[in-house]
Amino acid sequence: MVRLTWGASLAVCVLLAACSKAPEAEAPNAAPVSAVALTNTPVPVSASTVAGIKVDAVQRYVLDDTEVRTIHASKLNRDYQLFVSLPPDYAAQPDRKYPVMFVTDANYDFPLIRSIARRLGDHGDGTEDFILVGLSYAAGDTPVYSRRRDYTPTNHGPSGLTSDMPGRPVLHGEAEGYRESLKDDVFPVIAANYRADMSRAIYVGHSYGGLLGYEILIHDPGMFSHYILGSPSLQFDHGVEFARMHDALAARKDLSANVLVVLGGFETLSKDKADRRFNTGTDMIGDNKRFVAELQAKHYPGLHVNLLTVPGEDHLTVFPMIITRGIQWALPGKRPVLNVTGG
Repeated sequence: MVRLTWGASLAVCVLLAACSKAPEAEAPNAAPVSAVALTNTPVPVSASTVAGIKVDAVQRYVLDDTEVRTIHASKLNRDYQLFVSLPPDYAAQPDRKYPVMFVTDANYDFPLIRSIARRLGDHGDGTEDFILVGLSYAAGDTPVYSRRRDYTPTNHGPSGLTSDMPGRPVLHGEAEGYRESLKDDVFPVIAANYRADMSRAIYVGHSYGGLLGYEILIHDPGMFSHYILGSPSLQFDHGVEFARMHDALAARKDLSANVLVVLGGFETLSKDKADRRFNTGTDMIGDNKRFVAELQAKHYPGLHVNLLTVPGEDHLTVFPMIITRGIQWALPGKRPVLNVTGG
């Protein structure tokens, strides 16, 4: 096992700087990440003296209580890394089992969620401790290439895209296989190696990751007890997810899951052309309100779904707010529970 280094957190800056404004193109965390380092090998820089001050040799900053495991997804014939962060009291409470949160786009999301979770729980009673599992991109693939393929339901992606992997065509539409791999390859590894309460598994995904969350929800809802879906890209393939929902749920009598959908207030269309934070071609708020309304219209006894918009945030800036609200909603401590009844 290898500890996850602080290099992963540097990906936040790389990704936000490189991402596109249009949600149709990619999610905000889709840019290639070269800053992620997955070893704790010291940087080969010797001690020196600067302005009379002795400076020790540079070492990597290692995130406490973190591990990295590489697994082989047999059906996909690809390797993926799992980033794992354990609660601060994990070793001190050997008989305790913890809820476990799985998050896509781990290069960006894992260090961010870990930091937010610890901040929320710093003073006690804020939120419940949990095991965090970051789902990385496929080994050898760029983030863009991996997420386009793994998180989308059909092979009809946006037109005019180019591949960022020379010699390999743009590829979409393997969400079903990826979902099966999570269940068959990832879940057993986590259950066997950690004190994870898999009956309290929580899914987190943003943009294409949110779209993947809808896919799991409608086809195998019992995989997770809670779904935190940020800015799901329902515009993909001309709204194909609506038809997929209708087909998947046609004969279902119940769907047991707790779902929170969160978007930024700017993720809609506006006649105010002066404010460039508004979407220019896709009403993501409108699309998701419609999707949630159609789910609620099923009147499934076990389904609890809410949609929340965060004023002042757009597709690129809303994710930290999604996580803060999502953790408070799914894993509340003794403080008042977050109100997610609308907005």
